[in-house]
Amino acid sequence: MDAFDDRSPIYLQIAEGVRGAILSGQLEEGDQVMSTTQYATTYRINPATAAKAMGELVEEGLLHKRRGVGMFVAPGARERLRAERRANFFADALQPVLDEAILLGITTTEIVNHIKGEK
Repeated sequence: MDAFDDRSPIYLQIAEGVRGAILSGQLEEGDQVMSTTQYATTYRINPATAAKAMGELVEEGLLHKRRGVGMFVAPGARERLRAERRANFFADALQPVLDEAILLGITTTEIVNHIKGEK
């Protein structure tokens, strides 16, 4: 994560950054994540903002806290994220594209051929 934008609250951007790192494999099961103090120092934000992000990730079961040691990626976090995002993919990502294709008169055959790399 390089910098924050103004589109959403910083704590949500931190949480999404950690989710993305888990999903991509940058953070693996058992890996330690930056502490709230490290986030606050690195990104010059309020520690409570980072703590809110970490709390959200703990509630989702993606991170777990080891008392006195820090936050770690929970067992099965990547699989949990993948399952959740796969479940939402068609409705959230693909359906709007298909709806637009219908409006533009693009046929199912054209879509499939494009996906296959055929013209």
